[in-house]
Formats: sequence, C-alpha cells, structure tokens
Amino acid sequence: MKFKPIKPKKVSSQIADQIRDSILAGDFTPGEKLPPERELAEMFGVSRPSVREALNLLASSGLVMSYQGGGTVVLSLVEAGQGNTLSDLIRSQQERALEVIEVRKCMESWTAYYAAQRALSEDLCRMEEILAGMEKNLVADLPSEDLDANLHIVIARATHNVVWLHLMQSIFDAMKEFQRGVWRAVYLTTEDRNLLFRHHADIVAAIRSRDADAARDTMLHHLTFAEKRSIAYVARGAA
Repeated sequence: MKFKPIKPKKVSSQIADQIRDSILAGDFTPGEKLPPERELAEMFGVSRPSVREALNLLASSGLVMSYQGGGTVVLSLVEAGQGNTLSDLIRSQQERALEVIEVRKCMESWTAYYAAQRALSEDLCRMEEILAGMEKNLVADLPSEDLDANLHIVIARATHNVVWLHLMQSIFDAMKEFQRGVWRAVYLTTEDRNLLFRHHADIVAAIRSRDADAARDTMLHHLTFAEKRSIAYVARGAA
C-alpha cells in the first residue's frame, strides 16, 4: 500500500471550508451579505489577504459573489445565471404567480413537516419573535407582508436542509412584488389580518408541539386560503 505525504492546508482553504460549512448549514440565505473582510479577519484571527483569498475560492465555486464596494453576497444553490427570470415572468404574466403558489403548497407543507421534526430552540424563538411582530402590527393596524415572508423562510431554515432554504428564498424573491400587491389589495379588513395571523400562529404551534402531520396540514390549509385570495387578486387585475 502506498501513502501520500500529508501537506499542510493553507490558511485560506481552512477559512473557505468554515464559511462554506456555514452557508451549507443555512446560517446565510441567498442574497445575504457575509461580514466584511475586516470583521472576518478578526473572527478567524488571520490577515485580510488570507480572507480575500478564501472568498475568491468560494466565488470560483459559485457559492458567493464579491462586488466592489458592495461586499460579498451569498448566491443561491438553485439559480442559474444572473437575474431572476421567474420574477420577470410573474411581472409580465401575473397568472404565473398562481402556478408558483401551487408549487409552494407542495413544498411548504413539507418544509413545515420537517421543521416540526428538526427545529432547534433558536428556530422556535425566531418564529415566536416574528409572530409577536405580526401581533403588534395587528394592534397598530399595519400590514405584515414582510414578517409573513420572513416566517415562511424561517420555517424553511428550521428544516436544516439547505436545499429547502435556497429553493424557498428564490421563490420568495421572485414573488415579493406580487405578494405585496396581494397583501395591500385583498387583505384589507381587520378580520382578514386576524385570520392570517391565526393561520401562522397555528402553524408555529404545530411545529412547537413537534406534530409534523399537523404542521403539514395546517400549512397546506393556509396556502390553499392564500391561493384563493391570489386568484381573486389576479382576476381583479384582468377585469
């Protein structure tokens, strides 16, 4: 048997490995910036050139992209090329958003299922924080579309499956403009917003109780309701 000599691993490679592991663990979502080079150098206790070389390694593997003066951004594992073709398609043909919601019903019912099995205490705390923000907005009669989207992403993150997380983030980025329109045109009454809050609270309660079947079914019920409201919104625009 022949053995190969052991070679010391470069500092930049060790840094890249740790950042890669963090991205794949879901600590950073697509579009999120990594800490600046200076902060990373302090965290790792290394020089900035070592950090820069590590970021170049990650960029060459397609995990991040660095922008001059704009920092280093985490890329989606499931998107090809630049831009968001799905977002452009939804903008030009709103009925395509209904097809995306149909896909979301399948995906998110199962992200809720796995989140109920795998969520850590910090995941549950983040869900509770978002619910508290939504409840505060209810009292102040303010919309919660951003908190709504964040809750769904946090549930995807709680699966601790980076593919679920990146798929969900890509879909929500594409749907952001459409969902904002639905929120502001269809969910107009206090009763509507209370109902939406109750849907989300029930989903989180099922996840907190580790009832995977209930989490899946409750999420499906919520998205079926959202689908009906979205159909009404698209029909209104076509009229």
